[in-house]
Amino acid sequence: MSTDRTLRLATRGSDLAMRQAAFVQERVGTRRRPVELVKVETDGDRIQDELISNLGRIGAFVHALDQEVVNGDCDAAVHSMKDMPTEFADGIVVAAVPERAPAGDLLITEDGRELDELREGAVVGTASLRRTAQLLNARPDLDVRPLRGNIDSRIEKLLAPKLQREHERRLGDEEDDESTEMREYNIDPEGVLDEENEGLEALENEEDEFDISVEDWFDSLTELERNALGQEFDHEFDAIVLAEAGLQRSGLDHQIGTTRLPEDRFVPAPAQGAIAVTAVDEEVVTRLRTKLDHPPTRVATTVERTVLAELGGGCVAPLGVHAKVQGQHVNVRAQVLSTDGTEVITDSRDLPVENHAYAAEQFADDLADRGAATLVEAAKEV
Repeated sequence: MSTDRTLRLATRGSDLAMRQAAFVQERVGTRRRPVELVKVETDGDRIQDELISNLGRIGAFVHALDQEVVNGDCDAAVHSMKDMPTEFADGIVVAAVPERAPAGDLLITEDGRELDELREGAVVGTASLRRTAQLLNARPDLDVRPLRGNIDSRIEKLLAPKLQREHERRLGDEEDDESTEMREYNIDPEGVLDEENEGLEALENEEDEFDISVEDWFDSLTELERNALGQEFDHEFDAIVLAEAGLQRSGLDHQIGTTRLPEDRFVPAPAQGAIAVTAVDEEVVTRLRTKLDHPPTRVATTVERTVLAELGGGCVAPLGVHAKVQGQHVNVRAQVLSTDGTEVITDSRDLPVENHAYAAEQFADDLADRGAATLVEAAKEV
């Protein structure tokens, strides 16, 4: 624990991570014991050209933060819980699990269309093996391609092609207007522009294609759209898939078209939408738990992560688990798929709250016996 009064909180430096850390900071900090955010770069941040499943280490976004806590340089660390491995560094405990945000996934398009409304062979971007398999299971015709980056940059890559084409068209139209003006005022007495503007007379009486200038059009764009004008992209996407919690926490949920993917067919990743705060020092653990912990979320995510641990999927297998506390029971649904989405094993069960972790182990064992273990092992070999 820090020797001064300030509690030092390790976090990644992405916009989403900082927002999550700020959420914790606001609820834990006081005038007598303020909270300082400490940005830490992780393996996952450094390696941007690989899918998470190819990084070679589970916990690519986690270990560096927890190591700051173990070393005593920070008092606690804030994580997206779905990124966390099922085994922790020595001494690390999950001190608090705040109330969960929506756990499901969103289909992101320019106009908010449904999955079934996408054209045949539509290109869909995602960094997740689970989402890839689920998309192919629902729509085998889709062209699912890898897409990494922060939430805003992924959306910008979706918007970029159309916006950049629109910008070029408007610039071209403005250049045509300047050529017309040069002709009208005899700025081209030698007739150099005559050939370039062949047929221009026939268009001069038509209404302009655009009713505002390029500058006014640019001013009308959102910040996200303006950034998309300078965004580089490898593929032109019809849609992308993102976690609803991340989009909501980033404040971008009202700036783009979204449609919720049904959770019975697109079972979320274990602990998706949940934040975990880890610590070592008992005093810090107690303080964080008292201020932040939401018992129903802790129970639900414990069930999900227990199933994950028993099946051994990590982030290298297409596996979804989602649990909800309902009175004295925890309803859990699990889905394990082949990487191409052609095979799927799905089951749901009500588990007793009083021994939810043990019951989750039994549920996972039953899934494994039904073939889930075989699918997980096959995914690891891909």
